[in-house]
Amino acid sequence: MLARRVGEAADAASVAAEALLIWKDVDVALAPIIGQSGVAALYKRSLYLTLIDHPCLVTAYEGSLRPGEFEGLKTALSQQTPVEALAATISLLHTFHDLLIHLIGGSLFERLLRSVWDKSSSGDAAKDNAP
Repeated sequence: MLARRVGEAADAASVAAEALLIWKDVDVALAPIIGQSGVAALYKRSLYLTLIDHPCLVTAYEGSLRPGEFEGLKTALSQQTPVEALAATISLLHTFHDLLIHLIGGSLFERLLRSVWDKSSSGDAAKDNAP
């Protein structure tokens, strides 16, 4: 999903900007249901779990103090290589996906966030990359 949204020749800044848009979309979709602090808690937990494989996200984790604030992620990703920025973003989205599925179940997840995952993508190849 993300690779298709930013394009194959994307730089880290493009990946970071797209990641920021995705997280804002996630916040908009979930905040009415679980509240902004609920989204923030899941986001922060996802960052924490993703830090193991992507320590570049530590500044995003430390900067995720306010609900709806994803600028720290954008900053952290922009300072990476395009490959690392993409890998960290995909890993973070997968972690968030797994946590949310565990909490609310797959069916409700699909209803709440399918439009975010599918936004700007098409075809089966795009769906294979979705968390």
